[in-house]
Amino acid sequence: MVNLLHTIPPAETIRPGAIGVTRLAWTALAINVVVILWGAVVRATGSGAGCGSHWPLCNGEVIPPSPSIGTLIEFSHRLSSGATLLVTAALVWSVWKVFPRGHRARLGAALCAATMIVESLLGAGLVLLRLVAENQSIARGWWVGAHLVNTLLLLGAFTMTAVWVSGTGVPAMPRSPGHALRLAAVGAALLCVIVTGSSGAITALGDTLFPPETLAIGLAQKDDPDAHPFVRLRLWHPAFAIATTIALAVSGPALATASASRRASRLASAVTLLCLAQLGVGVLNVLLLAPVAMQLVHLAIADLIWISAVWMTLEAMAGFAHPVPETEEPETGQTLRQEEPALSRSR
Repeated sequence: MVNLLHTIPPAETIRPGAIGVTRLAWTALAINVVVILWGAVVRATGSGAGCGSHWPLCNGEVIPPSPSIGTLIEFSHRLSSGATLLVTAALVWSVWKVFPRGHRARLGAALCAATMIVESLLGAGLVLLRLVAENQSIARGWWVGAHLVNTLLLLGAFTMTAVWVSGTGVPAMPRSPGHALRLAAVGAALLCVIVTGSSGAITALGDTLFPPETLAIGLAQKDDPDAHPFVRLRLWHPAFAIATTIALAVSGPALATASASRRASRLASAVTLLCLAQLGVGVLNVLLLAPVAMQLVHLAIADLIWISAVWMTLEAMAGFAHPVPETEEPETGQTLRQEEPALSRSR
């Protein structure tokens, strides 16, 4: 993460305090990933009701006396979420202090604050509406899916902020219709990630509520027409995951090539590798009957895919702000791309 501080293009003046804000932004992103993973532990262990139906208090107390294991897990998640709120507030204040009005980093910080507030409200709603523990209602599935969507938007906002305070240029739309089509394809792939993530969150919930005793029973459950909808998603989630992998593996490198951004190209390759690794982890998750540890690995890779894909898109769009000019070779009439300028190579 320290190396990221050296990625600020020389053309952009380093503002006093910008390096400190950069460290804070990347740290805030990492903290959010950890809190999200701990939230998965709360769901996988059935500890969501550990503080009862009270919020923000835990069982009606500021600090619960003689807490059970479930209470400790849920209470620690609330504490970590509260700490994240404080870090977010510090990030917003720092960005507003260091960067001028109209700077893209301010937009990112504002989105961080907005999605963090929504995330807190969704978490509170799960508790207050008692959509936790052994609750098997369809409403819980919708709520969990919405929670996951906002979680990805939150991670996207923190990624945007971290990337922009690190010096990545102003995003621009491509001038070429072909390049614009590639950007639209990446946008569609990002939507696929959101759909896949939502289905994965509900599938994981189904694995928690209806754990199969054996692999054969688990496979039979998903084909049962009378099975709970959470269980039937075991059939659809892998299909979504494969489609998303193909979409990202095709659209990402194409967009990076169009933008002539080397960093976007490296990130596109990383996204493809992470997607392939995710498919392998998904298979292991099924074979091992979704143990908590594998669920956490699966979720962590999903978060990394989303963060890397958003980062790649931002780098590619910044590349479109400095297009590589084209010249016509006089003898053959062939259009050639000139050498990429030094600023573009720095990306």
